[in-house]
Amino acid sequence: MHTHVHTPQPQKNLNAAFKWAVALNVGYVLVEAGSGFMSGSLALLADAAHNLTDVAGLLMAWGAVVAAKRPANGRFTYGYGRATILAALINALVIMLGVGAVVWEAVHRFSQPVDVSAGFVMGVATLGIVVNAGTALLFRAERHADLNAEGAFLHMMTDAAVSLGVVLGGVVVFFTGWAWVDPIVAIGVSLMVSLATYSLLKSSLRLTLDGVPSSVNRDAIKAWLEKQTGVEAVHDLHIWALSTTKNALTAHLIMPQGSPNDGFLGHLTEELEAHFNIHHATIQVEPSKTNCCLCGSAEDQLHRKELP
Repeated sequence: MHTHVHTPQPQKNLNAAFKWAVALNVGYVLVEAGSGFMSGSLALLADAAHNLTDVAGLLMAWGAVVAAKRPANGRFTYGYGRATILAALINALVIMLGVGAVVWEAVHRFSQPVDVSAGFVMGVATLGIVVNAGTALLFRAERHADLNAEGAFLHMMTDAAVSLGVVLGGVVVFFTGWAWVDPIVAIGVSLMVSLATYSLLKSSLRLTLDGVPSSVNRDAIKAWLEKQTGVEAVHDLHIWALSTTKNALTAHLIMPQGSPNDGFLGHLTEELEAHFNIHHATIQVEPSKTNCCLCGSAEDQLHRKELP
């Protein structure tokens, strides 16, 4: 006996946030690249290239959000929600790769210092703080409910931190002429970016591997199911993410007397959604562990217990 409930959850539309984010960042890339060419600043040109990858990341995340809203079909029976998880994972990996590139360049600059027009760079980097922080704020409201929005938020905030580091480094270079301050600031900011991105990388990798989402307490769900009327045992409890905002569950309940009433399974799925953040539940009822409909994994467990 099975039941299946899948009730779409209301979500804020992130299209406007992504639209503004892309527009602001494209504009800033053009300003920064133009300023780099005019001033001859390699630092500004390099940062412009970095911000161009931000635009690509935002477009990718935006596309994932749009794809997740497409209905399921015969080929993709769960829909396209997993695109949001992949986008979050790729976003985290891109940030980490960018950090590695910055640290590599910073190490080289200790032996080959580069003269920087500190005043000009500070002005452009200050604009970068405003653009990146403003972009991050567009995703702040949804960051805790959607891992993809969290990825965009972290990406933009870390870029704002990078711009702040550039400004502070520029101030020191401007007043002291110490060229080595620039790579020191770059390495410090890179470490901060790595720490901020690690949690996103870990969460998105967990969801990619069908791990239990951090927003779901598997032990609490199992204990709750075991306490339901007529339930003797629970096995084959699987919980995974359908997207960065929706979770799925399957479980087998050993119930010798069967379901107590027609609304039992419907009640379970409603409670799982209301209290345990499960939006898509499939539950199978089995009369006993020795019944003919016993599932393979539970049967294997019984055989293992019987072995000497």
